[in-house]
Amino acid sequence: QVQLVESGGGLVQAGGSLRLSCAASGNIFSINNMAWYRQAPGKQREYVADITGSGTTNYADSVKGRFTISRNGAKSMVYLQMNSLKPEDTAVYYCNVQAWRQYWGQGTQVTVSL
Repeated sequence: QVQLVESGGGLVQAGGSLRLSCAASGNIFSINNMAWYRQAPGKQREYVADITGSGTTNYADSVKGRFTISRNGAKSMVYLQMNSLKPEDTAVYYCNVQAWRQYWGQGTQVTVSL
């Protein structure tokens, strides 16, 4: 079992920055991939970024050059540094990890104002 708790969401003006954190607990040694997704009101959940067990990072085209995903060596924490935020980034952001199965956090709200 893996429990995920996100934090760091909030309200920020366009052009600003925010760092999201996700704390993983439980059977963290089974974790391989770690990722962030987001879901805007009325929209489907959207992939944002992921970091593999070997440390390779991947990003959605919409956030490339602005967001950075990282984690610690124990895979107990995964972060999403968000710079140059746009109103289009407004969404609930969810932490996701792949272990023997996939786990999801409860989500944290990010609101980017004009």
